[in-house]
Amino acid sequence: MQGKIIVFSAPSGAGKTTIVHRLMDRLPELSFSISACTRDRRGRAEVNGKDYHFISVQDFQDKIRHNEFVEWEEVYEGAFYGTLKSEIERIWAGGKHAILDVDVKGGLSIKEFYKDRALAIFVRPPSIEVLEQRLNARATDSKSSISSRIYKANFELAFEDRFDVTVVNDNLDEACDHAERLVRNFISGEPSIV
Repeated sequence: MQGKIIVFSAPSGAGKTTIVHRLMDRLPELSFSISACTRDRRGRAEVNGKDYHFISVQDFQDKIRHNEFVEWEEVYEGAFYGTLKSEIERIWAGGKHAILDVDVKGGLSIKEFYKDRALAIFVRPPSIEVLEQRLNARATDSKSSISSRIYKANFELAFEDRFDVTVVNDNLDEACDHAERLVRNFISGEPSIV
């Protein structure tokens, strides 16, 4: 079996992480690709090698120089996030397909790197207004943070047409079912992805 990659990207609050978790529960042939980052762990809740590969800025920059990332980004000064090639290889060596939950830029980079071995799925909220309502309902962000996320979402939505397919998350159960059909078809090599 040749391993494949399923990439989910979306504006913050569109539901991509929830969809990815549901697919992991439904499809045992998938394995989550753990990103690398340079930020500190958030308390004891986060586990190295499970939530993220927590590495130093120096190690991250060394890995960049040695071309060890499929994609990476400096989100803000000194805060790097990326997908290690070795993480994808680890998943494939275990006989699984990799599933990733990454930002829009990272998703497009992964698709460009792996070409036909990757399915890039864009998760879109039904509207910016609904997205803003969801972010407010989470009650985890300040008003200014939500405003920044909405601004970024408008920018990210402009890249939707560069993805292989879009899942509109108007109804979470329907969005999950749609995503599952897309992933099953892609893994099995079905010619149409609807």
